[in-house]
Amino acid sequence: MNRPNVFPEDFLWGGATAANQFEGAWNVDGKGPSVIDGLTCSRDMKERFSGVGDYYPSHVGIDFYHRYKEDIALFAEMGFSIFRLSIAWTRIFPNGDETEPNEAGLAFYDKVFDELGKYGIEPLVTISHFEMPQYLVDHYGGWKNRQLVDFYIRFATTLFERYKGKVKYWLTFNEINMATFIPQISIGSVADEGENPEEVMYQALHHQFVASALATKEAKLIDPSNQIGCMIAYAPVYPLSPKPEDIFTAMQKEEEKHFFTDVQVKGYYPDNKLAYFAEKDIHIEAEQGDEEILAAYPVDFISFSYYSSGAASFEETGKKNNGNAMISEKNPYLKESEWGWAIDPLGLRTSLNTLYNRYQVPLMVVENGLGAVDEVVDGKIHDDYRIAYLREHIEAMRDAIVKDGVDLIAYTSWGCIDLVSAGTGEMAKRYGFIYVDRQNDGSGSLNRLKKDSFYWYKDVIASNGAQLN
Repeated sequence: MNRPNVFPEDFLWGGATAANQFEGAWNVDGKGPSVIDGLTCSRDMKERFSGVGDYYPSHVGIDFYHRYKEDIALFAEMGFSIFRLSIAWTRIFPNGDETEPNEAGLAFYDKVFDELGKYGIEPLVTISHFEMPQYLVDHYGGWKNRQLVDFYIRFATTLFERYKGKVKYWLTFNEINMATFIPQISIGSVADEGENPEEVMYQALHHQFVASALATKEAKLIDPSNQIGCMIAYAPVYPLSPKPEDIFTAMQKEEEKHFFTDVQVKGYYPDNKLAYFAEKDIHIEAEQGDEEILAAYPVDFISFSYYSSGAASFEETGKKNNGNAMISEKNPYLKESEWGWAIDPLGLRTSLNTLYNRYQVPLMVVENGLGAVDEVVDGKIHDDYRIAYLREHIEAMRDAIVKDGVDLIAYTSWGCIDLVSAGTGEMAKRYGFIYVDRQNDGSGSLNRLKKDSFYWYKDVIASNGAQLN
């Protein structure tokens, strides 16, 4: 069988965003408050989650809600064939438990999908991207409540029916494994007095797994051409040394990630997780038929975010890589970004190989990029550092396809237009090819400006990954 020696001809190139980080218009046209809308801007995530401060960056974002035509035209100019976005749950069901959707919210996304269609850009839609209704947290306790499965399925089914023929690629939950790191915005559930926090988390995740499988079922019933994917945050974990204990510790951390894909792709809980539950006396309440649902409706493909790798040691060294939520031992062989994220292009190739060899389903890299401070000089932004980062990661993807036989079908660079950082609430941590004049304190004109990386990525797409210099 002949394999391509470059990216496949039908490879999908584009960028990725999230509603809560760039749409703005947080209380416009009937939208209700989400879990993100109450978070302030702070570099300290703990401070941010406590609600300290009085500036809420998601309330305006970069105002994509009113500027979507301008932004989509810029994506089209770069040559996007796919654009990842999420639908704000609270635009469609402001509280989350209504029986009828908000028409104004549905109409907004109709306009967005029509505009993308005008340029031949395929939408890749995340159904739930860290933006669950705050009402569901306050009145139901978040995802630990089984009722959220029904509310989510109503939401997802509404989207499948409304956007049939406009959207083919769907992701059920963004970075579902981040419940283990940032449960506040991932599952919206906390343990009550006397409850086991880990048990609460895994109970909430079980409900999300069932909801994902049932959404896959409904999507296929409504339109058999729908393609449904799961989405996880992925960072390969290396042993800090050849010491057998370090190797085993790293293996255990790797398996923690694979638990999430095992359930959604293979359709069952792996034995190692069941053994862990037994050891920790964790009891998951499952309804009759849940196992059959998970087995019957696995996802079609795996998508994942990749920014950096991690390291693990049996004996903690005290030297931590604190750049992101997935804190690990510091790897002395890797450089780091301004925010302390290890830069490891080969780690992306490693991740692609690990996932494909384990699951043998198509893959999408749906988040990847460099958060950095950009300086405007004479009306221009020379972001060679971002180009260098992306070039090396795209080369790693090419090698995974050509040299390793990985079935990678799409790449959407994260924050293709500057947006609010999820981890820190900042605008100063920029990822985009397009600069947005918006500062940490909320000042700025919101005007858009093309960076040098804009033109570079345009050439990459036009050459289908052949032109990377």
